[in-house]
Amino acid sequence: MTTSPTRSQQYRALGLSTFSFTLCFAVWTIFSIIGIRIAEDLALSDTQLGLLMATPILTGSISRLFLGIWTDRYGGRWVFGILMITTALCVYLLTFATTYPMLLVGALGVGLAGGSFIVGVAYTAAWFEPGRQGTALGIFGAGNVGSAVTNFGAPFLLVAFGWEQTAQIYATVLAVMGVVFLLVAREDPMAQERGGEKAKSFMEQMEPLKELRVWRFALYYFFVFGAFVALALWLPHYLIGVYGLEIRTAGMIAALYTIPASLFRILGGWMSDRFGARRVMYWTFIASVVCTFLLSYPPTEYIIHGIDGDIRFTLDMTLPMFIVLIFTLGFFMSLGKAAVYKHIPVYYPLHVGAVGGVVGMIGGLGGFILPLTFGVLNDLTGIWQSCFMLMFVIVAAALIWMHYAIRTAEREEWAAHKEQTDLPELSAPHLFYPLNRTHQQTGTNPPPPRD
Repeated sequence: MTTSPTRSQQYRALGLSTFSFTLCFAVWTIFSIIGIRIAEDLALSDTQLGLLMATPILTGSISRLFLGIWTDRYGGRWVFGILMITTALCVYLLTFATTYPMLLVGALGVGLAGGSFIVGVAYTAAWFEPGRQGTALGIFGAGNVGSAVTNFGAPFLLVAFGWEQTAQIYATVLAVMGVVFLLVAREDPMAQERGGEKAKSFMEQMEPLKELRVWRFALYYFFVFGAFVALALWLPHYLIGVYGLEIRTAGMIAALYTIPASLFRILGGWMSDRFGARRVMYWTFIASVVCTFLLSYPPTEYIIHGIDGDIRFTLDMTLPMFIVLIFTLGFFMSLGKAAVYKHIPVYYPLHVGAVGGVVGMIGGLGGFILPLTFGVLNDLTGIWQSCFMLMFVIVAAALIWMHYAIRTAEREEWAAHKEQTDLPELSAPHLFYPLNRTHQQTGTNPPPPRD
């Protein structure tokens, strides 16, 4: 049986993992700023720029699968520290690239920073009891604010030193943190159990992925996280193109989106513990449908043939209106990111790394696919707002699927004359959490709640 960690040990682990993830996320989104200068230097199209921005997201997404498995097997301390040092080396080597293909190859290495998310989730979750995991993971997930660090700080470094030196500064800071993490962090409370158990095969670790529920969670995360990353990358370019802003101003406004979309994840974790993750997901998707619909409306001029002549008026999204809507969208997406990951340690306490890795991978793929698609849509349609049109379709589909799944489960429960919810803490915690603790101690899998 594992000894319960003290509060000071929990806070130490949470602080180290959150700060490390913040730095990794700042590196992961570095092309949102230096990519604009590179595009100017190499005369790239929007499609080429979108691919360059999205390439690190691809690596960061795919790597989450095996990094999650390694964290379940070896623990977060070593995986996290070595990952940061390796990524720092890749960022430094990027500065020697001189052609577009070389930059794409370098961007693949930079993308390893994105895999840090699932390492931190598994490491952090191991330190906290189920009733506090939502809040703890919400605090950890606030490391997404690293994108705001890049959007706010990188433009000034870029103007002062150029993109190569900016990347080198990022690499140095990340390498130092990797060494610090290896020296200061401690093995998580699950380390003793991992050492005493026979290592599970890859197929055993992937067993939960047979459930459709896991892939539904992945679609949720495709929007709340993948679209967040995509917008964090795309917004500076969007603001420069639509409103004619210069890069430093565009970066600061983009930070107004990324900061709340990161920090309010803490609130989302607390709300998921307090009110239930299902309810928070409903709030997230409904608000996001409204925001993306309004943001997707392009500037339009109307002519009404009236009695005394034509009446002309124009509908256009002003910059202040845009900032308010993007801030609101970021706020609700942050709640949704926390709510999705509240599900995973509750349903799959012994497979947080594997299941969380797959969900994170699919979500991260949204951050790869969407910026590339935004660029393609710009080139094909010539409409800047086409990116929000696509996001509207995705979030509407996620809301419909979630509502259908919940209503289907409720009908089955009513027919069986029993009450269970999508997340059991909403109504009957005594039916689930003690069962989890029993199975965690015996090393067996608890039966999942009905979906």
